[in-house]
Amino acid sequence: MNKRLFVLLIILMSLSLIGIIFVQGYWINNTVENNEEQFSFNAKQILISVSNRIQYREFEEMFFPLQEILDSIEEPDNKTIRQLLNISIDNTTKSFAYTDGILEEDYKLFSSFVNFNIDTVRLKNILNRNVDSATQDGKNDFTRRNSKSKLERIRGLTDLQRMDYEIVIGEIASFIPIHRRVQKKEIEYLLRKELEERDIKVDFEYAIYSNALATKVRSDDFSLDYPTTYAIPLFVNDEGVSEYQLYVNFTGKKQYVLSTIKGMAILSIIFTLIIVVAYSSALSQLMQQRQISQIKTDFINNMTHELKTPIATINLALDSIKNPKISGDQEKVKRYMNMIREENKRMHAQVENVLRISQLEKNELNIKKERQELHDIIEDAVTHVSLIVENREGYIKMHLGALKTTVLANDSHLTNVIVNILDNAIKYSEGEPKIDVYTENVKNSIVLKIRDQGIGMSKVAQKKIFEKFFREHTGDLHNVKGHGLGLTYVKRIIDDHHGQIWVESERGKGSTFIIKLPLIS
Repeated sequence: MNKRLFVLLIILMSLSLIGIIFVQGYWINNTVENNEEQFSFNAKQILISVSNRIQYREFEEMFFPLQEILDSIEEPDNKTIRQLLNISIDNTTKSFAYTDGILEEDYKLFSSFVNFNIDTVRLKNILNRNVDSATQDGKNDFTRRNSKSKLERIRGLTDLQRMDYEIVIGEIASFIPIHRRVQKKEIEYLLRKELEERDIKVDFEYAIYSNALATKVRSDDFSLDYPTTYAIPLFVNDEGVSEYQLYVNFTGKKQYVLSTIKGMAILSIIFTLIIVVAYSSALSQLMQQRQISQIKTDFINNMTHELKTPIATINLALDSIKNPKISGDQEKVKRYMNMIREENKRMHAQVENVLRISQLEKNELNIKKERQELHDIIEDAVTHVSLIVENREGYIKMHLGALKTTVLANDSHLTNVIVNILDNAIKYSEGEPKIDVYTENVKNSIVLKIRDQGIGMSKVAQKKIFEKFFREHTGDLHNVKGHGLGLTYVKRIIDDHHGQIWVESERGKGSTFIIKLPLIS
């Protein structure tokens, strides 16, 4: 795949994924905001309903005592009005007393308010208007009205009559302390009922304030500093003014709003995570495939080059042997025959390596294991490469310190493993190869270390050195041949022997290959 096209594909896929995540986040945030607005609307409706119910309940409780007194007099004067108000307050406070009874000082306080502060002229006009209306209905109608239910009697009021009574009741009730007019249980009951009717499960705290001052009517944990406090006027008079405000904090609002979208949000997050994982996996596979494609191309080029060289050498040797001048010289013929044999072995070894890896991947390579002495295998492997090391004026020193060396292994394959590592140590040494081989016992294992003083390798190379086709770039070192299969074969063989292999290396200071194999008794 073209590099530009590959980069463009990754950018488009990344932008698409980011767009999906952004859209999901925007949708969730927008849904939360809409649900919060809906909750606020419902909260305001609940408070309006609660306020209306409390005010209606107070009107209903005070209406009937007032109407009975009004029906029993012909024309109210100031004395009658005061008596009427005192009786009404007394009846009302008895009805709304939430303690053991009304305290005497509270009652005296009500009376002083009524006697000195109430607008008796205004009330007198309103009451006279209602007395005249009652007289026109006739005395016989009094019995008929009493026979009606309380609800019917209230519904039978005209708008003007109801407004008059609301004014009178409001004037009277304004002198009653708020904790006498409404109790905590009533507010809690009404709030819970309204919430249940709207299928809203949320906790709340409440309080009634009088002109910004706290009253006794409040829940224990109410705080006016709560981020979202809802308020509604309570006991509004005929002019639309109220000195009381009911404040409510829905403490579980955030949890409730989130719970309404929890299911869809979780599904959205799960599907988004699946897309992210799938995208990451696909991107990783794409990059690996591209890398493998490049490595395979390098492998084919390198393999072709390495096969062309021995083939060309063999062809040249054969042409030379055909030459009459050479064919008569037995020494030269023998030399060319040896060259053909060596180049043929070289090609066979390269092809054999490829076949071994293929068989190992398919689990078709039959590795028969027997009791072996690891030191004997090491000495045999060193013999294979000793001439090459001597030719380059280097050395291989063995420090075989292990006392127990018996392992269950395949002699041929384990020898190839050590030869491969030694061969790498020779190839990646710029000067004379200097190789040290160590063995030691660690618990029930034998550890083999092959240390060289070559060019070393980077941290990245150490992690990938056993991967198929991997070869680290060697900079200006062009004489290193290979196709990245030797160490892959080494790793597969060691794994098959239930052992471990790893490498420790530092650039410019050499590498140490460490093999750990289990001992047998």
